[in-house]
Amino acid sequence: MSFTVYLICIVGMGLVTYIPRWLPLIWLSRREINPLFVRWLKFVPAGILSALVLPSLLMNPATRELSLSRPEFLVAMPTLAFGWWSRSLGGTVIVGMLLFFLAGKLL
Repeated sequence: MSFTVYLICIVGMGLVTYIPRWLPLIWLSRREINPLFVRWLKFVPAGILSALVLPSLLMNPATRELSLSRPEFLVAMPTLAFGWWSRSLGGTVIVGMLLFFLAGKLL
């Protein structure tokens, strides 16, 4: 492919990526948003993160079976509790890594 085709492809990908982000931002910046909708939007990041992380904690990738005895899930529960209790991102990461290391040695 020629340079112009690559350039058109890159510009097209940029437009497809940024236009869907800019349009709602521009459209909603001039309007008063319902407080109930704003409150609902605050739950979207947690919902998306849960949808991305939970399957990898509960499902065996080889068999696609749900299991509550997977080491990832067993480590995630006390790590989540520590993070909730301490509110420390660094401490939660360290505790999670330590617990995952120990789970690998013991289980």
